[in-house]
Amino acid sequence: MWALLGWIGLTFGVAFGSAIIPLISIEVFVIGLVTQQPHISWWWIGLAVAVGQVLGKMFYFLAARGDWHLPAWFKRKERPAKPLTPFRAKWKARLEWVRERCHRHPHWMFGTHAVSSVVGLPPFMFTTVLAGLAGMSSWLFITTGMVGRFARFSVLAASPGIMAGWLPH
Repeated sequence: MWALLGWIGLTFGVAFGSAIIPLISIEVFVIGLVTQQPHISWWWIGLAVAVGQVLGKMFYFLAARGDWHLPAWFKRKERPAKPLTPFRAKWKARLEWVRERCHRHPHWMFGTHAVSSVVGLPPFMFTTVLAGLAGMSSWLFITTGMVGRFARFSVLAASPGIMAGWLPH
């Protein structure tokens, strides 16, 4: 029992860390965990990863929405405004276009975030920040992220067992 709780706690911690630092691959961790500890239910792994991922992404979501202010050391230093180059002007215009579209059509953001939380395309980090910029409600962000991440990582955790059942012995 304690070993199971330890593995679930570790899974939650890695999922939380991978949500904050995208260089950590929670997918690789989950596959490694289920191949080395096959007695852990795919359901528990999916739940631990979903909770860890959504809680970790809340920092980005709240910062993008403007509800959480970043520490001073994390922000760029104020510099005199440089004239916009054509390249920077083009990207600034695109970002404003995306932001404006997100505000005009919040249901698009819901659908995009829901698909991203399951499939991973567009990247979940990207849709997390866009959801914050679009002003998505926290309740909708958490619900969509939890359901999608649970589905994604439950299937991933169950996949080695499913594949083993399909392969001839």
